[in-house]
Order: sequence, then C-alpha cells, then structure tokens
Amino acid sequence: MILNYNNTQIYYEFKGQGPVLVLLHGFLESSTMWNRFISKIDNSKTILTIDLPGHGKSGSFDLVHSMELMAEVVLAIFIKHDIKSATFIGHSMGGYVALAFAESYNDKVDKLILLNSTPAEDSEERKLNRDRAIKIIKQNSEAFISMAISNLFIESTQNQYANQIQEMKKEVLRYPINGIIATILGMKTRKDRSLILKEFQKEKIMICGIDDPIIPFEVSKSLSLQTGAILKKVTGGHMSLVENFHEIVKICISS
Repeated sequence: MILNYNNTQIYYEFKGQGPVLVLLHGFLESSTMWNRFISKIDNSKTILTIDLPGHGKSGSFDLVHSMELMAEVVLAIFIKHDIKSATFIGHSMGGYVALAFAESYNDKVDKLILLNSTPAEDSEERKLNRDRAIKIIKQNSEAFISMAISNLFIESTQNQYANQIQEMKKEVLRYPINGIIATILGMKTRKDRSLILKEFQKEKIMICGIDDPIIPFEVSKSLSLQTGAILKKVTGGHMSLVENFHEIVKICISS
C-alpha cells in the first residue's frame, strides 16, 4: 500500500486480522527485515510494516528525517485505517520512532518492545561519528554503506551471516543518498526519551544483545533499571533478529 504524505510516497503493508502489531525497522533496513519474523506469527494479529522515510520503497523528505516526522508518518497510517492502538516493536532506530510516537500519542500504544534500541539520546562522541559518516557518504556512499552494514554484526559472525549482509547492502545501495543523510541527522538530533519510557505505564521491554557493538549491554541494563522496563538479555549483537532469531520470536510472541 502507498500513503501520500506531504507529497512523498510511504510504502506499508498489512497482514492478518486482530490486535495491531506495528513493526518498525532500523537505519539502513526496511520492512523486509521482518519477513521471516512475520512467518512465525499466526493470523490472530494484524501486522503493520512500514518502510520509514528514505528507506525501502518509501521516498525522502528534505533535510532532516526527525523521529517526530517518522512518528507522524505512522500516525497518518493509523488515521487512514482507523487504528485505535497497537503494540510496537522497534529495532534500533525503529525504537526511537516508537518512543517518539508514544510521547505524543500514549493512548495509542498498548505495549512497547525496544529491540536493540535505547531511549537515550546520542552521546557527544556518537554525534561526532554521525558527522563523520555524512562526510564519508558524500565522498563514497558505496564504501559507507558496505562498512555501516557490516558493522551492525559482530566481527566474529560476519562470515556466518555473509549472505544476509550482502543482501542488505544490495537493497541499501538503491536508497537515495539524501534520505540516508537526512536520517543520520534525525538520529543525531533526537531527544532523550528516557523519561517518556519511565512514565509509560503499560508493558515495556528492552531486548538487548550482550555483544551489541552499537548499543552496549551495560548501558541498556542501566537504562532498564532507570525506566522500569523489563530487560531481556540475549546472545548476539545489534542484529538480534538475525543472530538470535528463535529467541527473539519467543520473547516477542510470549510478551
């Protein structure tokens, strides 16, 4: 399906019937990352997957893809299809978007599952790394994409998941460069939403990889204690949905 949002096409899909489950992908990913996951869920849920701006089959906006902008895109789909509320599972950046949505539309969120994600804002070091990433993209976008996707996986498992990494790279090479840059800026400038997660009174879960190179486990552990979120520790790194698929499915379905 296509949503025309501010003269930009946003691609999304529905599957199944019942309570709505929204699956939000991370940076340099798309709704296709959830295909295997969806195959393990029965038709008792309505599953909504979205290609967030600048990703997958969706178009890009101008300078910055803020988390608030992406949350408004999700809201527009809710309004179009008269969705009252849903459970959200957000991987990495998708978790940032889910939290932005929860901040503005708390009554529309039944449950929050942050998968390899965090409510915290970027550290100063991370912000500098974002700036460096933009410089690299402008000089050699293909090199950046190759490096960034490989770095999502633990170095020791990159050979094991070489096929998945290669498929991700092929897909992302089709993304508009301005959209990738706009998304990096959106992540860099996002606000800290630890208080939003703390004040969220319904079920909230943080699924964290013990070897996550992007979001360190000890940081996630501390944030789960601060916010009252249930912490689920899993083996693997940032791509838990690939590296530890069956355990992630088990946690998400039983939650």
